[in-house]
Formats: sequence, C-alpha cells, structure tokens
Amino acid sequence: MSRFLRVLGLGIVCLIVTPSFGQKPRARDLGLKPGVFAPGEVNAITDVAGVKVGQVTLIEGNNIRTGVTAILPHGGNLFQDKVAGGVFVGNAFGKLAGSTQVNELGQIETPIVLTNTLSVGTAVQAVVSYTLGVPGNERVMSVNAVVGETNDWYLNDIRGLHVTNQHVIDAIQKASDGPVQEGTVGAGTGTIAFNWKGGIGTSSRVLPKEFGGFMVGVLVQTNFGGILTMGGTPVGKETGRYAYRQNDANKPSAGPGNGSCMIVIATDAPVDGRGLQRLAARGVYALGRTGSDYANGSGDFAIAFSTSPAMRTHPDEVAPHAQTVLPPEAMSPLFEAVLEATEEAVYNSMLQATTVTTKFGNETHVGQEIPVDKVREILSRYGIK
Repeated sequence: MSRFLRVLGLGIVCLIVTPSFGQKPRARDLGLKPGVFAPGEVNAITDVAGVKVGQVTLIEGNNIRTGVTAILPHGGNLFQDKVAGGVFVGNAFGKLAGSTQVNELGQIETPIVLTNTLSVGTAVQAVVSYTLGVPGNERVMSVNAVVGETNDWYLNDIRGLHVTNQHVIDAIQKASDGPVQEGTVGAGTGTIAFNWKGGIGTSSRVLPKEFGGFMVGVLVQTNFGGILTMGGTPVGKETGRYAYRQNDANKPSAGPGNGSCMIVIATDAPVDGRGLQRLAARGVYALGRTGSDYANGSGDFAIAFSTSPAMRTHPDEVAPHAQTVLPPEAMSPLFEAVLEATEEAVYNSMLQATTVTTKFGNETHVGQEIPVDKVREILSRYGIK
C-alpha cells in the first residue's frame, strides 16, 4: 500500500491512500460469472478503448473516509470532442449534476466525477476549472460538469467537506487505462452495500462478432441495500445481514436499505443519446439481480456514453453531417451486456472492499468487509464453484 501526505488549505493534512491490487478475490475467482458474454481483457470499464479512470482516496484521522473517482470517456479535449451520452434515473433521491443537459443534448463534454453527497458542489467547480484550463478552451463560456454522488456519512465526516478542488483535479489528471482499483477506494472509500462494506466495482463484456463485436464496460459506486443475492444465491439471508430482518415479530433489527448507487456505462458501439438512455436503464435494472430493494432513500442513477468517433460532436459544428447509428433493433445484445457487467461490478465492489472503522467522539462505526470464506462456502453449497 503506497502512501503520501498532501497538505491542503487551512492547515489540514490529509492522508491519501492507494490500496494495492490482488489482495482479495473478484467475483470470477468465486465462480460468479453472470450471463453468457465473456469479459474484456482486464474485466473493467477501461476495456472500452480510450476510457480512463483516476481515483483519489482520503483516509485521515478517526473519521475522514471519502474520495473521488473520475471517468474520462477519452484522453483528449472532451469539450471540443464531445461524446454521445444519456442518463436514466431509477429513483431520484440523490444528485447527478449536469444530467438534464446530457439528456437534452445527448452529449457529454467533461469527465464524469463521483464523490460524496456534500462534495458535489466542490466537484462541479473543480471540473469546470479543469475544463476551462484545457488548451483550446480559452473562449469557452459555459461548461456542463457531470458529477454524481452517494452519501458516505456513516463512515465519513461528511460535514467536514474534506474533498477539495485539487483532489478532483488530481483524480482527473491521474486517470489511466488498464486495471481499475476496486473496493475501498476513491468515491467508494466510505460506502456501505447490503449492510457490508461497499465501494467501487467494475466489469466488462465483449459481444461476439455476430452481435456486433462491441465492448461494454461498467463502473459502480455501491452504497445501497436490500437482500443480497449473488448468482441467484441468497447470500444476504445466509449471512444474516439483509433489509427488514426481524429478531421477532415486533422488533425489526434492520430497516430498508437506504443509500444510493451510481452506475457509469461505456461502450464503443455507435449509439446515440436516446439509445444510451435505454442502455443506462438496463444498468439500474441490473441492481435488481443483486437484491436491491430500490428503497425510498436510495438514489439509483446511471449514465452511459459512447466512445464511437461516429457519435462525436464539436461545439463549432452547424452544418448537417452523416452519422452511422446503431438501430433500435440491434440494441438488445448491448442491453444484455450491461445487465451482466453491472451485476458483476456490484459483486466486485463488495468482494474487493476492506473493513473500515470510524470514530465520531465516543461512537464507533464499522463498515465490515463481506466474509469471503463464508460467501465461498454459501456459493459452493448452492452449486457455484
């Protein structure tokens, strides 16, 4: 685990932690292989060519447990070379800044940033500052920053507003392709999923040539609840942690799974904004496969984009131009790929997460990592190995 100190304004010193890879299993290591399509090379959203992910993790003192995750649809000037995009809202108890313009115009012009609920404003300001500073944007007068969130109050001093503009810019600038860190990292540092530690998770799918040969990648920030199901197996019930569980008829010991989930979907298929809205919807639907109860206090949002050059737009374009767009009849294989990759990404977010302990005065909160050996035993008992 590599560590370094960053001195922030107001004399605050924060510890930025970068967890190492390979210490915990991913879903496929336990026999969980949702669906029928194969994953990409690293089984991550970055399998979609050009997509990059950067993360900053803040763990400091007794109760700072938060961070930033940035997803870049490509490594160029996103404002001048906009990608097609679409948003779907399953339950709007949350914030996805910039979503209305994405659906209005069918395009995304900035990195997509995920963080905690009270840091959305800071992140929007940082994304705007970053975009204005990119060479070629000297005359830009309006920027639609895309920022999503989940609420990590249980494990993080969220009222302390510890995420700064520089943290967001650092996450964007350090974004890279290849394997993506999962679990207790970035915007998933302080999250809880299904009463266990949640976090960042990712997965991908490759369509066979007869179905277009396209790539689909998904990244999730899990912070929601329900009754955990893994590969159809009732892991939540078997481990005794699930929503509405009762010790007896009159004393419920667990309430509904409030929280939220942010889902980011990438594809190289030439899909327009309308098609991407439909693709995003399948990401939210996929949460049902994992046991999500879409509780009143759970904001379930998905944003999808296409990296296809055929779908790019530029701010100075005014003349009509031809585009190659995938027709609705060809979308079904992509829908299936999103369902599969989202389900697996949720599992990865939990299996890769590590226990987080936070102290607020005399009160201690623990985000307990899911017991992998117990999960393995449960899955095996139900025929998954």
